[in-house]
Amino acid sequence: MVEVYYWSMFLLSMLLTLAFTAVWHKHLDVHFTLIFSFVSITNAGYVLYSQAHSIGTAVTANKIIYIGSTYNALFIMLSVFSLCHIEIKRWLRTALMALTSIIYLFAMTMEKQHYYYKSISYERKDGVVYLHKDYAFVHTLFYVMISAYFIAGVWAIIYSYFRKKDVSRKIIYLLIMPNLVSLVAFFGGRKIIHSIELIPAAFVFAQVVFLLIMHRVCLYDITDTGIDSLVEKGDTGFISFDFKYNYLGSNETAKGIFPELLELTVDKSITINKNLGNTFVKWLDSFKADRTKNEQHYDIGEKSYLISINYLFDGNTKRGYQFFITDDTKNRQYISLLNSFNTSLQAEVAEKTEHIVEMHDKLILGMATMVESRDNSTGGHIRRTSEGVRILINEIRKNNIFGLTDEFCRCIIKAAPMHDLGKIAVDDAILRKPGRFTPEEFDKMKAHAAEGAKIVHQILQGTDDVQFHIIAENVAHYHHERWDGSGYPEGLKGEEIPIEAGIMAIADVYDALVSKRVYKEKMSFEQADSIIMEGMGKHFDKALEPYYISARPKLEEYYSTVDQ
Repeated sequence: MVEVYYWSMFLLSMLLTLAFTAVWHKHLDVHFTLIFSFVSITNAGYVLYSQAHSIGTAVTANKIIYIGSTYNALFIMLSVFSLCHIEIKRWLRTALMALTSIIYLFAMTMEKQHYYYKSISYERKDGVVYLHKDYAFVHTLFYVMISAYFIAGVWAIIYSYFRKKDVSRKIIYLLIMPNLVSLVAFFGGRKIIHSIELIPAAFVFAQVVFLLIMHRVCLYDITDTGIDSLVEKGDTGFISFDFKYNYLGSNETAKGIFPELLELTVDKSITINKNLGNTFVKWLDSFKADRTKNEQHYDIGEKSYLISINYLFDGNTKRGYQFFITDDTKNRQYISLLNSFNTSLQAEVAEKTEHIVEMHDKLILGMATMVESRDNSTGGHIRRTSEGVRILINEIRKNNIFGLTDEFCRCIIKAAPMHDLGKIAVDDAILRKPGRFTPEEFDKMKAHAAEGAKIVHQILQGTDDVQFHIIAENVAHYHHERWDGSGYPEGLKGEEIPIEAGIMAIADVYDALVSKRVYKEKMSFEQADSIIMEGMGKHFDKALEPYYISARPKLEEYYSTVDQ
């Protein structure tokens, strides 16, 4: 009857091991495999033990039994930690394995040395084998070690239940059962049923529970199931190479995209195939030089594929390169369509923007003309000073020591008509006075510069052309400032005066000199030139003098053709 029990447990453990083999998954913890293997070995030892007819056979069978009794406690504990997502450092796992192996080595010398058993005797009674043992010090260590493994496993289960949300509660409940059953069977088996050991039944029960756990682990491991599903679905191609560009393997999807892979032999260099060498080697060289270049596109026929490159890892160790290939045709078509639409939209927006800017410029020019129409002494002043600024800017561009950009030059020419907008705030009695101003009237007249800056600021507030906004405001505000600090409205001096205001000042004063006003006749070009040159370094920026000199013939030519 005892032999039937042990044979039954052995055969059940073998069947469960076969079941484990059938459902085995490459991503399962290695300790599962060790547990199932050692349970079968241990239960085979119990069969041999039950059939022993001599002390030698009984001791040999007992040594086989100790394989499972010693190592499975460690493997069960390690699997519990793994299932509970609690990391055990590699050095600690190695140390525990070494300790367990040392204890087992002492067990292997049980009949010859006295470290494990002080004495051992054999008895067979009523078909049941008994080994009477007097335990020694190392066997006590064996009990301490087994108890420590059980306690550590129970601690991991309790800790995970209360502290870890990423561990399935169903797995925790399942883990409790084999630990408790094994503990009871190991330490109290013979006390419950004197004639047989309950450990084989406890191990079989543990196998059943671990099969159930395995079924659920494969569902909960989202990384592994996600990868398997991705490969199984077949939409993504996978190709692997080692660091020497030797071919390691690929799936069917990749071979369908790159038929040349069918001709490659594993461990052969991809450079032997011209097409693969021209593509994959180039991509790998680019990736090695710059890790950000980990994506490429490969077009073949009407298809477009996204090639993603990464390292091939074995645990934490880089072993080569991994290519992921996905069909990106629809996305590329969408991007192409979107780019085409954006180009069309940008052109339309540019056209509309240009139209709005043109309307805006005309509105500003209209306002300036309206202001000028109130001043009966400055007819055509806006048009003439704008041309004067343009002539000066063209000369500056020929030898640009100021480093003015083309955009800056465009902005100052465009801003010139706005320099006297502030006159809209001057009273008609002063603005239209047919003679010279009194000191009080001139003070009121001088306010047009600051007022002009405020008006320009309000008109251009919120514009996208920030540089034009700044230049136009400076031109209106500071074109009456003087290099020696005697100007208005702020009394700026020297380089405190913006260059655009300095250029505007020359054009403004030159026009005032050579144009007829109600209070004076126009001056000759020679008289005007003498006053301008005398003002260099006092009224005007001395650095602008050479440009004024080179621009003077063009200014005289222009003013000779316009009504003043």
